[in-house]
Amino acid sequence: MYAPLRRFSVVAIGLALLLPAAINSNPKPKQQHAQKHNGKKGKPELPDGIPSLWRQPADIAKRDLYWGPGGQALRPDLRRVTLIEKEKGGYSTKYRVRDASGREWIAKLGKEAKGETAASRLVWAVGYHADTNYLVPSVYVEGLNKTLHDVRFGLRPKEVKRVDGWNWDRNPFVGSRQFQGLKVMMALLNNWDLKDSNNKIAVARDKKIADNELRYFVGDLGGSFGKVSHLPRWLQFKPDRNNPKAYARSHLVNGVKDDRVDLHFKLKQGHLIKNISVADARWITGYLSRLSDPQIADAFRAANYRPDEVRMMTRAVRQRINELQNAENRLAASTAR
Repeated sequence: MYAPLRRFSVVAIGLALLLPAAINSNPKPKQQHAQKHNGKKGKPELPDGIPSLWRQPADIAKRDLYWGPGGQALRPDLRRVTLIEKEKGGYSTKYRVRDASGREWIAKLGKEAKGETAASRLVWAVGYHADTNYLVPSVYVEGLNKTLHDVRFGLRPKEVKRVDGWNWDRNPFVGSRQFQGLKVMMALLNNWDLKDSNNKIAVARDKKIADNELRYFVGDLGGSFGKVSHLPRWLQFKPDRNNPKAYARSHLVNGVKDDRVDLHFKLKQGHLIKNISVADARWITGYLSRLSDPQIADAFRAANYRPDEVRMMTRAVRQRINELQNAENRLAASTAR
């Protein structure tokens, strides 16, 4: 009586085991097409061009960190700001808007807006590519029909194509001094949110070169200037954003061992900051140390921090730069023991 049922069960199990293999051996046309787009469905193919991560900032001592990479000329024209659409995804609420000059911007609200504005200026100051950001204290948006406060306006030039994502472990700059310096900058900012999806490539024509320039940069710095857990991973609490008091209480360098700088910076991608040499730290500090305190303060003033917070954050950033400068002395001391 039960033999047919047993035979049916054996056949059903066999079909279930064979089904995944049959599906994988014959992908759908759309999936095959997506594989040609850098392995991700819907991700645009990166055009040919010259990869660029960093440009030597010969004018670093004169860089205007109040206006940032866009300068005063590219600041948003707030006489009329109109809603285009609400942006999807991410931690913060964002809107795509158009200003009175016709330029398009991503307006980001919430806790990330101030920190990202300041962080982008510090990253740009030492030569890395960064978004053109401005902090707008107050703006009325037509179409949304309300006034927004402390809004980060991120410029989206029509002539610059923006491609999502590059990988921290696989990119044209792995192993270079400039790439190591970028990782140190992320630690200096306490930017814990180092997802590949937060990385961007801007495809731009540079008048000085004949080909496209592929500008690799960290496009979302909203996780900066908060507290980062330094406990073992299984005990870690969720890190926060833009917490000036917590940032000012923290430090950057634990010590130096075997010519490697132990950064006081824990994150899921912890392997990224395990191989920072003293020479790497010395290289990026050579640029950071040329920034004056008024320049650093300007980055936070531009982000609409309160005067007491500007002073606090300026001291905290300077202290971290000093810790990196002292790394070589720590190595010498540990070697002498």
